[in-house]
Amino acid sequence: MKRVFITGASSGIGAALALFYARRGCQIGLLGRRLDALRALRDQLPGDGHEIHVADVRDRAALHAAASDFLQGGPVDIVIASAGISAGTLTEELDDFDVFESIVATNLTATVATFEPFIASMKERGHGRLVGIASVAAVRGLPGAGAYSASKAAVRTYCESLRVELSRSGVRVVTIAPGFIRTPMTAHNPYKMPFLMPVDRFAEKAVAAIDKGVSYKVIPWQMAWVARLLRLVPDRLYDHFSFRRKRKPRLHE
Repeated sequence: MKRVFITGASSGIGAALALFYARRGCQIGLLGRRLDALRALRDQLPGDGHEIHVADVRDRAALHAAASDFLQGGPVDIVIASAGISAGTLTEELDDFDVFESIVATNLTATVATFEPFIASMKERGHGRLVGIASVAAVRGLPGAGAYSASKAAVRTYCESLRVELSRSGVRVVTIAPGFIRTPMTAHNPYKMPFLMPVDRFAEKAVAAIDKGVSYKVIPWQMAWVARLLRLVPDRLYDHFSFRRKRKPRLHE
């Protein structure tokens, strides 16, 4: 039986991945901030032995303690750093600095802290998957999304560095870059979301990529082409059209 540890499991992508893996007979470690949501999810999961760990991923000590507890039950095959938050930020608004820091801490720094406790045992076994969740928003900066775009771009680059570091260890590092996925995080976006994908369909595609151990995968595939084209657009042209785009709302807007 494979054992899978997932952060951000309270809802959205993390919850959908937990459900998909449980249906495959895996034992899941669910980590999130909301005990009630984690209990409700655990009650939906088929199989036995699923564990709940309540922690804020920004608390490195608590995150490591949860990982240590889950490791007591046996080797862990897959670790998914799925915890993530998003909010609009404007550099000119001084009150947004704390929001910026929180987004970076949750999306980037917590990814590092999530992987740390599992690497030694995975290297010893010569097997394992470490999965980081980036975003298509990491390809080019979006108005009002400086914190989110920057944090997700950093996740991709960090995972690439880690992949190279572990390339001969048998441990695979997989980066998944979602496009627009139907989750609570995207529910209030005030702009069009092309190729919006149901979260359960996303989970199916993501697990297939993790199984293969691919280095980087954009889901859905249509957004992969959009991402490729965006990289080719000259800065002046990109700036002209992006300026007209609705920006991501700040907190409480």
